[in-house]
Amino acid sequence: MNFKSRDELPPIFKALQFIFTTPELNENVFEILEKKVFPKAKKKVGRKGMDLWHVLVLAVVRHAMGTDWDKLHYMANSDRYTRSIMGVYQTGFSDDNIEFNYQTILDNVSLLDEDTLREINGVVVEAGYSILKKKEEELRLKTDSYAIEKDVDFPTDLGLLWDSCRKIFDLVESLKEEVSNLKGWRKLKSNYSKLKAQYRATMFQVYKGRTAEKKKASVEDYLKMANELIAKTNDILNNNKLVVNSKAIVILIALRTFKDYAMTFANQIDRRLIKEETIPSEEKIYSIFEPDTEWLTKGKANNKVELGHLFLVTTDQHQFIVDYKVMYNARDAAQVPNLVERLEKIYPNRDISSISFDKGFYSLENLETLEASKIKKIILPKKGKKNKEEKQKEAEAEFVKLRHKHSAVESNINMLEHHGLGKCMDKGVKGFNRYAGISVLAYNLHILGNLLEKQKQKPVRKRQKPAVRKAA
Repeated sequence: MNFKSRDELPPIFKALQFIFTTPELNENVFEILEKKVFPKAKKKVGRKGMDLWHVLVLAVVRHAMGTDWDKLHYMANSDRYTRSIMGVYQTGFSDDNIEFNYQTILDNVSLLDEDTLREINGVVVEAGYSILKKKEEELRLKTDSYAIEKDVDFPTDLGLLWDSCRKIFDLVESLKEEVSNLKGWRKLKSNYSKLKAQYRATMFQVYKGRTAEKKKASVEDYLKMANELIAKTNDILNNNKLVVNSKAIVILIALRTFKDYAMTFANQIDRRLIKEETIPSEEKIYSIFEPDTEWLTKGKANNKVELGHLFLVTTDQHQFIVDYKVMYNARDAAQVPNLVERLEKIYPNRDISSISFDKGFYSLENLETLEASKIKKIILPKKGKKNKEEKQKEAEAEFVKLRHKHSAVESNINMLEHHGLGKCMDKGVKGFNRYAGISVLAYNLHILGNLLEKQKQKPVRKRQKPAVRKAA
């Protein structure tokens, strides 16, 4: 492998090679995968699958490059180094040309779950400590959070209502193929086009129109057409005479879901634009396809809005990520007690010399929790006004030094974002957790690969400069 390249893959391939060829690591990783991903009790099916090692390598490659499934499919079948690490390359002793189907890759990589990835990450971090020969070294930890975006459009209630209505039309069209006695939808395509045209006209009037009267009239026309669609959908859902099969039942369940969304957004549009009410944030939904999506503002100078979830990261002095957590509807200060519990569980026999946070994690309860733990030095700057004792404490040389070193976690976060964790491309809560776990694994393997390459390079002695003769 060419380690002169600055690409992400060579050090990751080096780390994967090290894991596969080290018996103890190989046994630990494969035991975790067999136990979690492909249990022995699973019945054999009549189609080709993938080996455990293939699944792990392809999952890591996808996140190392921050790419999509199509590029991963190409690399699995065409990239020489990727296939070499997977062990499916052609040799002089074998002409086997193993190829992987797109859906096979997607289905098998998606079998990895959060618990499996946490255990493998733990094995990788311990392997890094063994290379550094610092298994008993005290840890110096840094904790921070940042926002992982979801692959969703920027939400407006007008747009979300149209998305809900669009899905209703699509589902009714599918239902017509399964149900023979569905009546009243002969002009489905025409009604679709009319509602879409009215949605676009309403968007123009609301955001670019000049008169309040035209804006209000356009919104009323939009709501009238949407409510007519909702009423017709209710007629389908309340019709007990429909002759349905199993596929039609699934369609009807989805139809009820999107009908409820349409009713919610129609009500919110009426309250906001017609009655001029303010919609409370707890009532808002930001995506009908990813309903768990959160509206995030971290209080930065640019006041940027991000749609996704906060992600808690804890790194050590060697840049390994030792702990992580996706924060659902939670903020920084609420994470400290659970973080302390997890660290004590992960490292029961290892001392933690220090842990640092920023001001967003501060609360009196958090400070007391940290001081009651086995962590020796707590770097938790206080928000707001400080008394004399607190000022003196934060002015200590060690406190200042560790607080300055805390900024290194921002570099770790930036590197993590380059391993696919800037925006999550997988769907659902399980997909989000899996995506985060594989990105952390790719990051830790990158750090491990760099350590292996650095260890391989022999130190070069500096040549001493010859003594310069003094002029006579």
